[in-house]
Amino acid sequence: MMMMMMMRRIDYYSFPPRFIFYALNLFVYSVYILPTAESGNALNVFDFGAAGDGSTDDTCAFQDAWKEACSSQSRAVIVVPDGQFIVRPINFTGPCTSRLSLKVFGTIVAPEDPQIWDGLDRNKWLYFANVKHLTVQGRGTINGMGLRWWAESCKINKTNPCQHAPKALTFHKCNYLRIGGLLMLNSQQMHLSLTSCVKVTVSGVQVVAPSTSPNTDGIHISSSTSVTVKDCTIATGDDCISIVGNSSRIRIRNIVCGPGHGISIGSLGKSNSWDNVHDISVKGTFLSNTKNGARIKTWQGGRGFARKITYEDMVMQNVSNPIIVDQYYCDSAQPCSNQTSAVGISNVAFMRIKGTSATTEAIRIACSDTSPCRKIFLKDVELVSSSRGSGGTSFYCWNAYGSTEGPVYPPQCFAHATTVIQPTLVQVNDSSSGGGSIVSM
Repeated sequence: MMMMMMMRRIDYYSFPPRFIFYALNLFVYSVYILPTAESGNALNVFDFGAAGDGSTDDTCAFQDAWKEACSSQSRAVIVVPDGQFIVRPINFTGPCTSRLSLKVFGTIVAPEDPQIWDGLDRNKWLYFANVKHLTVQGRGTINGMGLRWWAESCKINKTNPCQHAPKALTFHKCNYLRIGGLLMLNSQQMHLSLTSCVKVTVSGVQVVAPSTSPNTDGIHISSSTSVTVKDCTIATGDDCISIVGNSSRIRIRNIVCGPGHGISIGSLGKSNSWDNVHDISVKGTFLSNTKNGARIKTWQGGRGFARKITYEDMVMQNVSNPIIVDQYYCDSAQPCSNQTSAVGISNVAFMRIKGTSATTEAIRIACSDTSPCRKIFLKDVELVSSSRGSGGTSFYCWNAYGSTEGPVYPPQCFAHATTVIQPTLVQVNDSSSGGGSIVSM
């Protein structure tokens, strides 16, 4: 084990005004900007019997509107106008005969009582599957009414059994998908989940839930490729954004995160599973008062790889664990047993990351005894203590191999480390911005 710790006197307690301006602009964008209306056959849920009064069950109206839209021979637009629409668990399934849009201007509200899900799939509330060229946009709200679900969580009450709770908005096998402008509140668990999707853009979405709400990830990406998430503000009780197994070519841009657990890759390799994640780029993020910043987490015993990952241009304010790579992740009530295999981690870059750490240990790279982390690269990193007069910050390494360029504080502790003038770099294509990100080789 190696650890390095030094004192540093530098003022990162006042952040540049441009970051405040940036955060406010994201908020305005996500809440008030109305996406451009699309032409098409407009289907208003009121015309299908919806009441929108906050007490009537409007599920059938939504189901009937979807059925007609999905079978339309021309582009159809389902309109959810101003109002409060109570909708029970519902499946919006394809394939559909033409491109389809859902415009949300009012509020879609989940039933408060978890017993409504008795006999149903407790993982789902608003579930979209097998739909191509779908757009879900508007200035409206998706309210998961998660309070009673959280109270029943085993993470809140240890005497309760651990069980599933619904994801508010799930898209499964939905290719060429666009999501924008929505406000998502208080999901039962994850707010927005993408599984097995290709070519997705999520923009201008705001997620809000208490910091104490369990498992309420903002945006969760699984088994998906070519996904861009940009210009979003997320405040929640778990990961602001989580990227898990079999995902690739993911671009995260211009995110404000906090409270929450940061922007995470993983967990990977649970229950000795095989996972792979690669070609991930996170750029231009502001994290405040989060439990983690840039995080990669894997379970012992897993197999596969996480590689070609870049975190860059990040500002952190009072963040615990600003940079953390953990191959000993264990989210279990019981201690996890030691195992020899691990998801391999390599070709990971942390570049231009500045700010303050709420913990003494600002950087932690703890890797497997049998599968070390390799080709970890840090450039222009400066993470100081958020507490005046508390001393310096530290960099913890275990079985980690890497290199640095430019100033890195706290100082690196890599095994057989080198400080390089110019590393060999590989360009990661970034079609969303017309440029690219780099990872060291």
